[in-house]
Amino acid sequence: MNKPFKFKEFTIHQDKTAMKVGTDGVLLGAWCSIDGFPDSILDIGSGTGLIGLMLAQRSDAMTIDAVEIDENAYEQTVENFEQSDWGDRLFCYNSSFQDFANELAEEEETYDLIVSNPPFYSDDFETDNAARNKARFTSSLSFEELISGVSKILSKTGTFALIVPYKEEENIIGLTLENDMFLNSVCRIKGTQTSEIKRSLLEFSFHQKEIKEKELVIEIARHQYTEEYIDLTKDFYLKM
Repeated sequence: MNKPFKFKEFTIHQDKTAMKVGTDGVLLGAWCSIDGFPDSILDIGSGTGLIGLMLAQRSDAMTIDAVEIDENAYEQTVENFEQSDWGDRLFCYNSSFQDFANELAEEEETYDLIVSNPPFYSDDFETDNAARNKARFTSSLSFEELISGVSKILSKTGTFALIVPYKEEENIIGLTLENDMFLNSVCRIKGTQTSEIKRSLLEFSFHQKEIKEKELVIEIARHQYTEEYIDLTKDFYLKM
């Protein structure tokens, strides 16, 4: 599974990192809104750099930053950024998000769009692979720390988008409210029409608006994708 993952306009090398290209990252990178024409974007926990690259393809943002705590994943992100057509707009920091957010808040710097495919699964599922744990589990960055950090460095008119397990949706909405952010948009993801909701794509801002809600089903049958899923991801996947 270490083979490079080829998308239409860029390639993701994933031999150095425990976290491979997955549907969650693609969903978030394709779904998050860029209607506000963000000039600066931040991806928290870049893994391979996938979401930053998707947003470089989709937007004209001059600054697309990523922050990644794991050394190997950081190196992988840098490599993928540099080999893309948008290397001059993409930059990755090797740091914990907590330190990164505190430093930026002191300098009063903000981002117009912040995205994250954050670590989840609580500590009782930790495996023997330390790098994978760091990427997958909330022990290295809790939802509380993620959201309080975002609230410090999101611009007044900015948006924050993330993908989480559906069972965490209410918890996340509660935490964002505590940090003066409101849910503006939600898209709930199901593998097939009859399966349970698995993921929630959520978008927040400091402004209360009427919440847009929708549901997205990925497959009709094995490897037969729904029109909605093809429409969302066709600019990226080679075979769509």
